[in-house]
Amino acid sequence: MFLLTCSACDLGKLTVGTTAKVLVRAQPSLQQESDYQLAHDAIPGALKTIEGFWIVDPDNADLIKILTEGYCQYGTAFIEDDWEVAKFAKKLDDIETHNARATHIFTRCLNYALKRLGERWQTELFETTEKLARLVKDTGADQRDAMMWTALALGSIINHNLNRAEPLSYVSTVKVILDRVLELDQARLPGRPDYAALPHIAYGMILSAGSAQIGGDAAKARAHFEAALQLTADAAHPAGRLLLARTLMGYRIGVMTNDRAFFHAQLKQVLQTEPSVWPEQRLANEVAHRRARRYLSHEKDLFQ
Repeated sequence: MFLLTCSACDLGKLTVGTTAKVLVRAQPSLQQESDYQLAHDAIPGALKTIEGFWIVDPDNADLIKILTEGYCQYGTAFIEDDWEVAKFAKKLDDIETHNARATHIFTRCLNYALKRLGERWQTELFETTEKLARLVKDTGADQRDAMMWTALALGSIINHNLNRAEPLSYVSTVKVILDRVLELDQARLPGRPDYAALPHIAYGMILSAGSAQIGGDAAKARAHFEAALQLTADAAHPAGRLLLARTLMGYRIGVMTNDRAFFHAQLKQVLQTEPSVWPEQRLANEVAHRRARRYLSHEKDLFQ
């Protein structure tokens, strides 16, 4: 009977299903990595391997979840870092290359997030304002994380295409989704403080992406970055443990408001805090240190 039953099974899917569960349990090891370059070099191959598993079992929710998070986190931590290095070096060809790569990677994250959310999101996300409002209202707490990644991915695509009218038209879409995520969080914050902080960071990035004419608001952006820090604070570290939120706040709000003292103080505070302050988010804190050093090294150029 067992042999007859298994003869009708897809052994590939069974194997992938078991592997996917192991990958979910192993996922924190990357977030705890202290070697930036090791993570930078290792993640692309890991993502492509997992994508190969997904092709075998395209309905596997664990794999879709890992790919959603993986592509967004890879884009944020590494591709955007390469892009910034090129920007500060004024290497125009490299800027364009990494900008296009960032758009591509965040589009992958967006597509996987929409797979998690289902067909209705895939067909109605970019339709009318009224449909979007109903769509997010009808989406409950069980899809909170997928909505968060959707907003973060779309917001990142906008940040890399600020000179194009079509992506800019989606700023209000990102805000509507993030408002829904934060509404759900007020009722029941996620068990992971990093996940609770991410929508605030995404909101801060959108609100600090440009001038008031395209929806920028330095005061509101700063409030969201500070909320992210507060959510990641504990008794021993009341200033917050997710250093990337402070790095982004110091750089983006400092430059946006031409406040050099704020810029300098926030980034120095990051560098005076060990990345190990939050072992579970060591890699994010290593990224924060790397960027804080870069921004401070260009302080004179940013505030002439």
